[in-house]
Parts: sequence; C-alpha cells; structure tokens
Amino acid sequence: MDRAMLDRFITDWLARSLPPEKRHQAHADWNDQGVALLPLGARFSVVRLPERLVHAAVGSSNLTTVAETLTERLQGPVIRDTLAVGLPYYPLIQWHAGVVWENDEEAPCLGEGTYMGVPHISRVTPPGTYWLAPPRFEGDLCRPEAVQQLILRGRAVVADQAEAARA
Repeated sequence: MDRAMLDRFITDWLARSLPPEKRHQAHADWNDQGVALLPLGARFSVVRLPERLVHAAVGSSNLTTVAETLTERLQGPVIRDTLAVGLPYYPLIQWHAGVVWENDEEAPCLGEGTYMGVPHISRVTPPGTYWLAPPRFEGDLCRPEAVQQLILRGRAVVADQAEAARA
C-alpha cells in the first residue's frame, strides 16, 4: 500500500468520529484550512500535556529530541499546538480512557463533550496545530499507561528541580 492510500485510510478513520452526514466537512476543512474540528470521546480522546511537563520528562526542549523521544515512549500519535496557551502536546488515546483517567487539572484527559482541531495527516510542521508524531495506521493510538508514565516522570523532574532551587 502506498503512502497516499494509507493517509487516506487514516484521515477517513479520523473523520468517522463525526456523524456520516458531516464527514465531508472534515475533509473540506482539511483541504481549506489544514485543520478540522472533531469531537473527542468517539474514536479517541486526548490528554493535554503542558510543554514544561513534557520537556521535563524528555529532558530536552529541542523539538527533534522531543519528537523522537515521544514517538519512542508513547508509540502513537501526538498533536502539538503552538498557538494554545502552554504550548501543549496532545497524545491520542483510547476513547474510553477518560472514564477512568484520574481527575487531573495539570494533564486532563479530554473526551466526550469536547472538540479539538485535528490537523490533516500531512501537516507535520509548525506553525499552529500539527502532528508531532502522526498516526502510522488507521486506529493508531498511544497506550494510556505510557502517557501516565510520561506524566509521572515529568512531575518527578519538576519536583526535583524545585527542590534543588530551594536548597
């Protein structure tokens, strides 16, 4: 299967988060704007990770290093939004993970009742919303446990830095 066909399967899978009569709108938005507004909690949910937490967990703010490390650790797609407050990263996880996700203000799971601007599969560079790690196949998602481990690692590093600053 060639890359164009695979990308079409992936974008069709993403668009299927919308009702059938609205899926054409996602494709039109991707063509016109590069980003389509999709509901979360149907095909996938996302975890909003602040930049400082991710960079602490990775040990770098270099975007190439961050992208390589997140791809290796999370084994799934990650969206980055360079226009949002906190410059968040959004790993895509199973749609039902939000039901059991700890109520976390710093790294919340966004699911049912929330919409998100999802970039076209080919949008892999800033500015704006883009795929830091694009989906590799239809249904590709990060494991929630891997995202939780990243959060725990980031929090531990931030706590260590705060302790060292107080000393």
